Amino acid sequence: MLELKDPPRVMGDAAVRQMRGLTRRSLLVGAVATLAGLGSWHWLTTASEEDGVPWPLRRVLRFNEGVAEGLGSPQHLAPTFPPESVQGPARTNGLIGLSAAVEGARWRLRVEYEGRGPGQTFRLRDIQELPRVDLVTELKCVEGWSAVMHFGGVRFSDFVARFGLATRSGRAADPEGNPHDLYHYVYLATPDEDYYVRLDLASALHPQTLLCDTMNGQLLTREHGAPLRLYLAVKYGYKSLKRIGLIRFQDERPPDYWAARGYDWYAGL
Repeated sequence: MLELKDPPRVMGDAAVRQMRGLTRRSLLVGAVATLAGLGSWHWLTTASEEDGVPWPLRRVLRFNEGVAEGLGSPQHLAPTFPPESVQGPARTNGLIGLSAAVEGARWRLRVEYEGRGPGQTFRLRDIQELPRVDLVTELKCVEGWSAVMHFGGVRFSDFVARFGLATRSGRAADPEGNPHDLYHYVYLATPDEDYYVRLDLASALHPQTLLCDTMNGQLLTREHGAPLRLYLAVKYGYKSLKRIGLIRFQDERPPDYWAARGYDWYAGL
C-alpha cells in the first residue's frame, strides 16, 4: 500500500520568508485585478451609447435578443390553466402613463402607419365587437415574481385582420403568402406617450397577444390599464402595455421605454 507522507514543514526564518513572499504575491495579484476591474469599468461607463446604454452592453443584449427571437415562433405557446387557478387580488406594478383619469366612452385609440397616409381612430366598442378570447396564463415579471392571471379581450391579430392595419397595402396580413407587405415593427404607447413598447410584428400577431378590457373576471381598473391594455403571454410583464392610446406600424425600429434603460427589448420567455 502506498504510504502518504506529510508535506515537509517549514520552520523559523524560512517560514517567515515564505509568508512574506506569499503576501507580496497576493498583494500584487490583488492590485492587478483591482486595476483591471477599474479599467474595465471606466471603459464600459465611458463607451459611446447605443439606444441609451453603453454599446458593449447593448451588443450583449442584442445577442440575447437574437437568440430569444430565433427560438420564438407562433407555435410556441405559454401554458394555460383553469380559471380557478387564479388566486388573490391582482398585483399592481407600474403606473407610468396612467395618472389621468380616462372614461371608456370617451377613450380613443389612434392607429398610424409609416408612409401610408392618414391613420385611423377606434372606439372601445369597435374593438369589443370582435370575437372574444379568454386566456388564463402565468404573468411573469422580470423582477422575479409571477402570478396566474385571467385576461379577457380580443386577439391583436383579429384586430389587425379586421381593419387591415399591419400592411402597407391595407389588405389583411398574410405572413406566409405576402410577407413583404407587412411592416417590421409595432410601436404602442399610452395616450400621453409616457410609457411605450416596441414589438416585432411576429410577436404582435402571436395568437396569445391580446387587447384586453377585463382581468380576473372584472373590468380593468385604472391601475391595471383601463379601458384597454396589451397582454403578451410569451413575454415578460413590462411589455404588456397598460392603457393603449397609440399604435403605429413602421419599418424603422421605434423606441422602447425599458430598452433605453438597459433592458432586453424582445423580453421573450
